[in-house]
Amino acid sequence: MFDTIVVATDGSASVQRAVAVALDLAEAFDAAVHALYVVDSSEVDSSPAGVREQMRNALQERGGAAIVDVQRRGAELGCDVTGVVREGRPADEIAEYAREIDADTVAVGTRGRHGENRFLIGSVAERVVRACPVPVLTVRHLEDSDAEPVAETGASER
Repeated sequence: MFDTIVVATDGSASVQRAVAVALDLAEAFDAAVHALYVVDSSEVDSSPAGVREQMRNALQERGGAAIVDVQRRGAELGCDVTGVVREGRPADEIAEYAREIDADTVAVGTRGRHGENRFLIGSVAERVVRACPVPVLTVRHLEDSDAEPVAETGASER
């Protein structure tokens, strides 16, 4: 059912469950895993001109560290993880990468929200769901007090 899984990572705590779920799926289906970090070009472009290159380098370093973390976690489960750092608009780059490698699904993390914000899954995750040509698995970040994992599936409109 799943041969190729892309997990989008930014190295944050809110994406750690998405990584775990993606790696569990990969282990269950003997699927290839691609960990993708996107340096947000708008963040770089909006920084002062004198520090743009430093900002870009710092974000690429952060991306490299996030990829290494996913690869380490994959190795613990016996999953080989291909790591990629790209630059651009995160949702667009995630969707494009999924197209390029003919992925079967993309896993993204969301922040757990409560109350009136409970329907918001995060701007990047929402854009990925809308733009991605393959099914997107959104995995909610749980607070320590939440016990049960919650994964939501979102199908793209294309």
